[in-house]
Amino acid sequence: MLFAVKKTLDRLLESLVIAVMAILVIDVLWQVFTRLVLKSPSEWTEELAVFMLIWAALLGSAVALERGAHLGIDYFVGKLTARTRLYTEAFVFLMVAAFALCVMIFGGIDLVSSTLQLNQVSPALGVKVGYVYLAVPISGFFIILYSVIALSERVAGILKNKSAVQRDAGAGGSGIV
Repeated sequence: MLFAVKKTLDRLLESLVIAVMAILVIDVLWQVFTRLVLKSPSEWTEELAVFMLIWAALLGSAVALERGAHLGIDYFVGKLTARTRLYTEAFVFLMVAAFALCVMIFGGIDLVSSTLQLNQVSPALGVKVGYVYLAVPISGFFIILYSVIALSERVAGILKNKSAVQRDAGAGGSGIV
């Protein structure tokens, strides 16, 4: 059942990123068309592009983490031995989850609530800026979810590795991994 919930959340997140990117592409194309062809640039397109870029970057980072495409984690860890890699990956995913919880969830919720309380409104679109900042805690939730899943997989790998070492040591093996 948890796997089905995760798959549904994955599809929801990916669909949201696709929709945001589609809006961003259409918006930028309209901006270029009105500026170069109509010689009268739209006033709201640049602001919308910035807002869509914020959402695409934050939600896209969660998708990248779920797919294991995060270069900062992949590149350096790939150069380690298998055992050290498991420990390092577990530590990294723990730190990613801690960062997302403290900064993106707690800080993001504070950011959203304070900008909504201050009633900050974007000048061109007239949208409350707090709604734009909702991308921070939402992407933080997904980053925590994917970090915890990856962390649990690494811990399971570490435990499996330790039990294999104990079996080998009990069977007369060297016990060195």
